[in-house]
Amino acid sequence: MDGIHDLGGKEGFGPIAVTAEDPAFPEAWEGRAYAMVQTVGDPGSTIDWFRNVIELMPPAAYLTEPYFQKWQFVQLIELIQSGLLSFDEVVTGRTDRPGAPAAPRGLTEVLQDEHDKFCSFERSASNPPAFRVGQRVRTRRHMPAIHTRLPAYARDCEGEVIAHHGAHVLPDRNARGEETAEHLYTIAFAAPELWGDWADPRDDVTLDLWESYLVRP
Repeated sequence: MDGIHDLGGKEGFGPIAVTAEDPAFPEAWEGRAYAMVQTVGDPGSTIDWFRNVIELMPPAAYLTEPYFQKWQFVQLIELIQSGLLSFDEVVTGRTDRPGAPAAPRGLTEVLQDEHDKFCSFERSASNPPAFRVGQRVRTRRHMPAIHTRLPAYARDCEGEVIAHHGAHVLPDRNARGEETAEHLYTIAFAAPELWGDWADPRDDVTLDLWESYLVRP
């Protein structure tokens, strides 16, 4: 999807002021928003669905709303779609169906749950890889108008396969609830291929890209 979210390589938005002293959550509500997204929601939703909903925000809202405000926007949609909340409950801030409070949890239990989330995301492939390490490839010029992890600045560009990671879930389909595995590669692009002749040829950019994003040059 070529929306306002795909700002890689775009100019005119000014510098991003970042310092090592910046707190993780400048405002207290941002920390609470992060915790809510991590602990409350539809178990069937995926990170790709989450990202896709953010991409559907109106451009003016996307560029002006704080980062975690976008997260809360998506979580409200998730909770309404899953039936955990109704639209009226969101508007009024009240529920007519209060549930029992959750049982208290100790720090050890919470940390174990977080540890269990870190697992391998590799899937079984139904076909052998189409490309090999060291091979030259070109990214597709046109992509479907759906969620994708191929940034606009890297379309129709030639690079080299420097790693193969097995098969992983394709985000484009996973955003629509379809789990399809594809081979995943790391592709290295020379900086001038992406940014033009003024770029330093000693620099390169590496991207992890799925097989359907790639063709032979």
